[in-house]
Amino acid sequence: QVQLVESGGGLVQAGGSLTLSCAASGLTFSSYAMGWFRQAPGKEREFVAAITWSGGLLRYADSVKGRFTISRDNAKNTVYLTMNNLKPEDAAVYYCNAAPHINTVQAGRADYWGQGTQVTVSS
Repeated sequence: QVQLVESGGGLVQAGGSLTLSCAASGLTFSSYAMGWFRQAPGKEREFVAAITWSGGLLRYADSVKGRFTISRDNAKNTVYLTMNNLKPEDAAVYYCNAAPHINTVQAGRADYWGQGTQVTVSS
């Protein structure tokens, strides 16, 4: 079965950096667009970033542009989210997802989701 396993979350001070990883198994990773969403307490899950199967097209939420970078390594079946200059409002559970097309990933209608990793940002 398909599994997406996030890791790399933790506690960081405002202005700091973290890199999240999402390791995929049970699917042909190089055929899937991948994405990251986040959900803070009391808020809806929101789109953060997405990347096509080839890495040739990237999309970001306005709130993270210039601070976050999504990337992937198809040889390792892993997608990354590098987060710089973190702000308290970035604190959330971060989820990765997978779907054949980036539009589906970005819309949150992905076929597969991970279980999430917690990011906490102290001010």
